[in-house]
Amino acid sequence: MASARRRLSHNVEGPFFVDDTCIDCDTCRKIAPVTYVEHGGYAIVYRQPDDPGAIIRAQMALLACPTGSIGDTLKRDLLPARTEFPEALTEDVLFLGYTASSSFGAWSYLALRPSGNIMIDCPRFNKDLADRIAARGGIDQIFLTHQDDVADHERWSREFNAPRTMISWDVTSDTKNVEQQLEIHSSFILAPGVTVIPTPGHTRGHGVLLIDDRYLFSGDHLAWTTSRGALGAFRGACWYSWSEQIDSMVRLSRYRFEWVFPGHGRIHKREQSTMQAEIEEVVEWMRSVA
Repeated sequence: MASARRRLSHNVEGPFFVDDTCIDCDTCRKIAPVTYVEHGGYAIVYRQPDDPGAIIRAQMALLACPTGSIGDTLKRDLLPARTEFPEALTEDVLFLGYTASSSFGAWSYLALRPSGNIMIDCPRFNKDLADRIAARGGIDQIFLTHQDDVADHERWSREFNAPRTMISWDVTSDTKNVEQQLEIHSSFILAPGVTVIPTPGHTRGHGVLLIDDRYLFSGDHLAWTTSRGALGAFRGACWYSWSEQIDSMVRLSRYRFEWVFPGHGRIHKREQSTMQAEIEEVVEWMRSVA
């Protein structure tokens, strides 16, 4: 829970605040940009929410914060905000909230599928969220893009009896019991219309998930970044090989999709042809900073 005694001095006066345990993961700013901004390596409240909609968004950020760094001195009821998760981003992609500190606030998603819903990466386990996911058809399988963003995967898998899949080179002691460990260097059909694409670079066993040639769940491989103001990759957070990540991006440019749903960074949507051109531009940029 956030501590008013540790409230950052640059918060504006009022009930909502961020304390100094903030890790600047960007989650609150993505959820409630009217309320939160970045300042000096932290998030802060720069405008107190003053209408019901803005208050709900500020509370959603409070719930989703991975480090519990957001507080409300009025201690208002959070139930209305809880009911917003999972949040519909499209008609069949939901944002799960409840990000984890172990994943540095990475976002996870639920793809609603007639053949069975897929969780992509995992949030903190929360029983209320689990009940709301169950009401949307539950989880039939879990895809883990890479070792960094697995959070409470074991608990989610048990709760829904959902088998997990990840690429084998990213399996660690924490994920050694993952049911399907893929040793692949080319695409793999996980389900009809669902393709795993290996994208080594950020980590050796990183993979992305492409659904229906529309939705790309990109983990830490690709995102719209505020630093570029465009699609990009995270040069400073490439833990395995930048050159391999460039090669992975070249391969990815051959696929078609309209949406990018990343673990970190911003969600991005374009027409397929425009998206392809933007990915090709990302490749050129990556080569220029190699």
